[in-house]
Amino acid sequence: MKKVLCSLLVLFSLITSYGQELNANVVVNLGPRVQTSERAVFRDMETAFSQFLNTRKWTNDNFSIEERIDCNLVITIEKMNSVSSFEAAVQIQSARPIYNTNYESILLNMAQNYADNNWNFDYVTSQPLEFNENSLQNNITAILAYYAYIIIGIDYDSFSKFGGTQYFEKARNIANNADQQFGGNGWKQFVSPPRNRYWLAENLNSPQLQSAREAMYDYHRLGLDTFDQSPDESRKSILDSLKKIRTAFQANPNAYIIILFLYAKSDELINIFSEGDLTVRRQAYEILAQLQPTKTSDYQEILSN
Repeated sequence: MKKVLCSLLVLFSLITSYGQELNANVVVNLGPRVQTSERAVFRDMETAFSQFLNTRKWTNDNFSIEERIDCNLVITIEKMNSVSSFEAAVQIQSARPIYNTNYESILLNMAQNYADNNWNFDYVTSQPLEFNENSLQNNITAILAYYAYIIIGIDYDSFSKFGGTQYFEKARNIANNADQQFGGNGWKQFVSPPRNRYWLAENLNSPQLQSAREAMYDYHRLGLDTFDQSPDESRKSILDSLKKIRTAFQANPNAYIIILFLYAKSDELINIFSEGDLTVRRQAYEILAQLQPTKTSDYQEILSN
């Protein structure tokens, strides 16, 4: 009996020590145009989407519970075309912990003006959510898997230089297949402005914009992760990352990944450069004002101390 209990404890330990990659919190809300007393389908949807993201193995790597990637998906049902046909918007946020701190830095923040507003799908309570990257079954798992790979790829890029490449390639593959199978503005190449799933995957795979991806590593691994030990040197590494973002900006001023980077990081950057060497702070201000002129007044805070 003791041997059986020991074996069960070992098995339980292995199960709880190594889980899947994502720690996704999924919330489904109803928009003001959705008037229905039947809420069970939305509770079921919330559970099913969460389980799909959190129980599937997206990489070949082992993650301990504390290593899982924290992310949030807030899905707002904007319209019900029938009891099983929906139009929705989704806001997505992911973050990663900073070494030797209790702080989490936002990596991806697709909210407000940058939410994904083009999600049409059919859903029936208790329907199984199946996924095959090369043969997409429906527009639910296509979008959920697409963002799973985007979230994982950006996280990997922040820990190792170009570490997310294979996951961005998977996201691009999904985007191309989904455009052919499901259509819709979210997957299309020819949209204006170029800010949708197609263009996010295109930017992340573009050789022209590799310096922006390299900046993710410099910013987080060489900058934030060492900030508690050597803040002045870390600020220089973060400044170097901004220079690489500027290089990508000069190649493509409309790049969606640059817009999302600045949206996620602007407040954090102001906090980082509000102290330290004035020469470094001034350079950071000049780059940020060039990259995001609409926030120049906010970035003035960098020089105010």
